[in-house]
Amino acid sequence: MPEEVLACLNCRPGRVYVDCTLGGSGHARAICERILPGGVLIGIDRDPDAIRHARGVLGPLPAEVHLFRGNFLQLPDFLAQLDIVAADGILLDLGISSHQLESSGRGFSFKRDEPLDMRMDPDSGLRAGQILQRSSAQELAQLFKQYGEERWAGRIARAIVAERQRQPLTSTRQLAELVSRVVPRRRQASHGRIHPATRVFMALRIAVNRELACIESFMSQAAEWLNPGGRLCVLTFHSLEDRIVKRQMKYMASGCVCPPGLPRCACGHRPAMRLLHKKVMRPGEREIRENPLSRSAKLRAAEKIEERPGGPA
Repeated sequence: MPEEVLACLNCRPGRVYVDCTLGGSGHARAICERILPGGVLIGIDRDPDAIRHARGVLGPLPAEVHLFRGNFLQLPDFLAQLDIVAADGILLDLGISSHQLESSGRGFSFKRDEPLDMRMDPDSGLRAGQILQRSSAQELAQLFKQYGEERWAGRIARAIVAERQRQPLTSTRQLAELVSRVVPRRRQASHGRIHPATRVFMALRIAVNRELACIESFMSQAAEWLNPGGRLCVLTFHSLEDRIVKRQMKYMASGCVCPPGLPRCACGHRPAMRLLHKKVMRPGEREIRENPLSRSAKLRAAEKIEERPGGPA
């Protein structure tokens, strides 16, 4: 949703913008083209491949570009290194890049036979295969249910524990074939084009990279990293992410959050952000045809309220 994202960010020359998840640098390049002259782009990604790719894509552009390898939760540290107090726009695109799916070799997709890694940062944390090998059936079932909303979580978890007693699960093909054997055929037929291992792979990726915890923490602080009038835009691709973003944006845009029935406000909460749209934005039919990966995308955006004399607006 590049045009919708750019419109929500309100890109203008001479301002500071942050792409917290560079990926293939498509959004970053488009932002750079709209903030000339004098604009600053800060790009962040945990994946060293994304940083290398961004240097090639953004290097020839005349905009001032600063690239950082790390987690988007490190944004205040990166701003401080540049002596920048806050940004005028922040983009958080939570989708998996086509490079990670197709050629990273880290097992994000079951369409190829790759090692069960799934780490966004290949230099830190447990690999997916290690989680499968070390976790109990109960722990795996909880993981698949909580992060993948997988109906057959218990059955799949027990099958994994039984299989690893015979041989370790080390490849995406092994895992995908195991899940396909375990999930009832009626479930597979009812889900049409969705592979039966899709939810299991998603759950493992979320667990490996602590994705939901990072999103929760980021959203709770994002308003602090924006200038008054600055925009926050978030692209999500599954319901667990979107619930967090929707809830946090609603909270930031709310006034009193006291329990109903109190005679007067005791929380003192004031809105910090203004929602830009009443309803979530989705890709159009043309974009879905041209890019099937965008089918599940949801865009939410908010603007930091400008302070006025006497307190917040």
